[in-house]
Amino acid sequence: MKKLLIGVVLAVAVAGAAYLYLKKENGATTYRTAKIERGDIVDTITATGNINAVTTVSVGSQISGTIRKLFVDYNSRVRKDQVIAQIDPQLLEASVTQAQGNFENAKASLERAKVTVTDTERTYRRNRELLANGFVAQSDVDAAQTAYDQAVAGQKSAEAVVTQSSGALRIAQTNLAYTTIRSPVDGIVISRSVDVGQTVAASFQTPTLFSIAQDLTKMQIDTNVDESDIGRAVEGQTVVFTVDAWPAKTFTGVVSQVRNAPIITQNVVTYNVVILVDNRELLLKPGMTANVTIEVKRFGNVLKIPNAAIRYRPADKSKDAGGAAATGKKKEPMGQRVYVIGKDGKPKAVPIKTGVSDGANTELIEGNLKEGDLLITGEASKGSSSSGGSPPGMGFGRIR
Repeated sequence: MKKLLIGVVLAVAVAGAAYLYLKKENGATTYRTAKIERGDIVDTITATGNINAVTTVSVGSQISGTIRKLFVDYNSRVRKDQVIAQIDPQLLEASVTQAQGNFENAKASLERAKVTVTDTERTYRRNRELLANGFVAQSDVDAAQTAYDQAVAGQKSAEAVVTQSSGALRIAQTNLAYTTIRSPVDGIVISRSVDVGQTVAASFQTPTLFSIAQDLTKMQIDTNVDESDIGRAVEGQTVVFTVDAWPAKTFTGVVSQVRNAPIITQNVVTYNVVILVDNRELLLKPGMTANVTIEVKRFGNVLKIPNAAIRYRPADKSKDAGGAAATGKKKEPMGQRVYVIGKDGKPKAVPIKTGVSDGANTELIEGNLKEGDLLITGEASKGSSSSGGSPPGMGFGRIR
């Protein structure tokens, strides 16, 4: 009986202590904290852009006609001067035949004109000799000279016709050669815009039949960098980027060109920064969207403050600010500041001066802080449970 009574008393005592402890815990303020660390901070520019081949050639047709044959398709590898398509040549072959006939006819006319010149020259020379002996009249000599001059002019005209018909023949032969479409470069066919039997019309502009990427192992990203950041972008800067097709992989590149032509879209001004990328693994394809980070400058071995600590303000400061002057309480310091847990267990402001930021951390330039100090990054509401744990890199400080 005595042992039972002792057990009951101990149970009541433990329950009472637990009740008082939990009551006290529920009334406490819990702070989330993070340490000041030493490391690197990188000043960066973020942008998006599209991946393209460094050199993309559009292959078109200079003549109109019907596609008779196609020798390549998507992703086909081609060599320079390789035949990739054939336009029906029948009409142009007929044009060449016609032009050839006109040229031969013009040459025959020239030969006839040369014979006429020879004949009239002979007659003119003979009449001049006979005139000296009085056998012909002067009018006969004049008529022979006129005929000779006309024959010479006719020969020149025939020569011009030969030249003209020769040019027409070359035009017809060139147009016939254009029916055979050849690749202008070594590369890979990335698009094909025609099919067999389709008619292409080159009346006003050259139609595009194929797009050939010269070398897919070397790509470029055309990014849109905001005008507020373009002043920090220069050639040679290191770039890292990701694409949706390979979310777990980070690619690298280098800034090769900062173009001066503005791109204005709905009154937003951006500039194209061209980034060269090594694509030997052929993982990147033309048209992919790249999320680009350009490394402007790297600051090594500096004290880093979490940006959450810079944004944090104690919940009761807003309430005290209105009555600070009336109650004589000390006003909050002006400028940048962070908070540490003071000796009294309450947030204590520490003035600081910061430098560059990478979006998650900010460089500490001035301030009465050192590596390893805990900064308050947030607080839990009174009565809330902290059993859920803290974010990675964060700790908890508790006021009791």
